[in-house]
Amino acid sequence: MGSIGWDEHERAVARLRASYDAIPDGAPVRLAKRTSNLFRPRAATTGPGLDVSGLSSVIEVDPAAGTAEVQGMCTYEDLVAATLAHSLVPLVVPQLRTITLGGAVTGLGVESTSFRSGLPHESVLEMDVLTGAGEVVTTRPGDALFDTFPNSYGSLGYATRLRIELEPVPGRVALRHVRFDDPARLVEAIAQVTATREWDGARVDGLDGVAFEPGELYLSLATWTDDPGPTSDYTGQQVYYRSIRERGADLLTMEDYLWRWDTDWFWCSAAFGAQHPLVRRVWPRRWRRSDVYHRLVGLDARLGLVDRLDRRAGRPQRERVVQDVEVPLARLPEFLAWFDEHVGMRPVWLCPLVAHRDWPTYPLAPHEVYVNVGFWGTVHVGPDAPDGPTNRAIEEQVHALGGHKSLYSEAFYDRETFDRLYRGDRLGAVKSLHDPDDRLTSLYDKAVRRQ
Repeated sequence: MGSIGWDEHERAVARLRASYDAIPDGAPVRLAKRTSNLFRPRAATTGPGLDVSGLSSVIEVDPAAGTAEVQGMCTYEDLVAATLAHSLVPLVVPQLRTITLGGAVTGLGVESTSFRSGLPHESVLEMDVLTGAGEVVTTRPGDALFDTFPNSYGSLGYATRLRIELEPVPGRVALRHVRFDDPARLVEAIAQVTATREWDGARVDGLDGVAFEPGELYLSLATWTDDPGPTSDYTGQQVYYRSIRERGADLLTMEDYLWRWDTDWFWCSAAFGAQHPLVRRVWPRRWRRSDVYHRLVGLDARLGLVDRLDRRAGRPQRERVVQDVEVPLARLPEFLAWFDEHVGMRPVWLCPLVAHRDWPTYPLAPHEVYVNVGFWGTVHVGPDAPDGPTNRAIEEQVHALGGHKSLYSEAFYDRETFDRLYRGDRLGAVKSLHDPDDRLTSLYDKAVRRQ
């Protein structure tokens, strides 16, 4: 897609501000949008919301400066399309096409370049934020609003424009899938790659992995390249995550590498039959993408189809366990052993990351290596499922190991614990400054009370 330019952006911001002014005094300020990449239930909303319909594009790309000016509701799919035209990409591109840039910054995002480039908000140079007071504030690193914005999930406002860094890339990505039988050896390998950015004498530009079974773990080492040769296509009949076990080396186009996880929503498309060869042949290629599967999950949540089938078959009630957690690298084997014993969900995604500085509302230790562990599915727990016993146990274990849990899904913390883990005092101080009338829903109410 092309760039829209500054005049159109200013008109969109004017419409946004007009929609804010139309919300009655004292009424909560929310986005007027139906789509979401969140996995937590929310209370039904009524009344007018913020009009963000004109804030979903790239404003301009500056190849010479290696930057892009991007609207907050622009999806990474559209952002990457605009930057790849200049052989550039954002420093971190989250795995799913319809994640928005503003969403990845006010929430959290992680991908295979996070071991060297951190999280998406760490490559933001400047942004404009519509606050709860109805003001559009320009903020930069070091400002209280900017530094507290990551992991605030809209409780401090909504980004209307972000200036981000880009990095040059070639057209292809060479992959090596390296197997480990022992989590301790995997930890050693991650430590080596994050320290040297090399493995076996070759540069590593991207690093993630999959734990298929307790004794079967893989790291996928990506190297940007222009090497010739046939490339694999995992948007058709082949499924990417299966190839990790089947192939020691692979070659993808840069675009296909960036979206390798989106086509089958990692491995979650199997729940809809989309990985069965016969179903896959008739499942339109344009529907093999994460947002389609996400809508199907939402449809099931409304209709309760899976719950009805479980009751009919006499199976225990399911608890949804959809989480990403950050665990210190040295504690990864301990967490995986606990997870195998108490949850037993496989595969799980492994993505090393290093934060470059302290971020108040998601306080990872700067320059320390963590591993994002992602697991998404359901477990049969019986009548206690609505109380989230598995999710609660995961929260306790993660924080006992010195880790943190992302808040895009369900959370069960009490208020005191939540404020201690996510520095609620710092967030509250910034919120009172930029939202003095408390028009925006607080982070605790969003993440735990699901308002």
